Amino acid sequence: MCAGGLPGEAGPQLERACVRALLNTAEAAGRQGVRDRARVFAIARGEACEAAAALDVAVLFGALTASEAAPARALLVRLGQMLTRLAHPR
Repeated sequence: MCAGGLPGEAGPQLERACVRALLNTAEAAGRQGVRDRARVFAIARGEACEAAAALDVAVLFGALTASEAAPARALLVRLGQMLTRLAHPR
């Protein structure tokens, strides 16, 4: 998805949040301590939530239709679910 057509800072913010979610997930995977790993997975989850909010802004301002945003939103929701599980190890 190209975020260049989104209003104001929503496009760049969406791109930054997606990149940070990916990078934080990779960083967490490389951490050795369980609590430290969980903390960084939780940060990645926050970034995924931020990206989903940027999509909501795009829909709100008419840059995307709800149906155009739906596939990316579904991926972000699933990512958030996985990161929630990883951030709360048993």
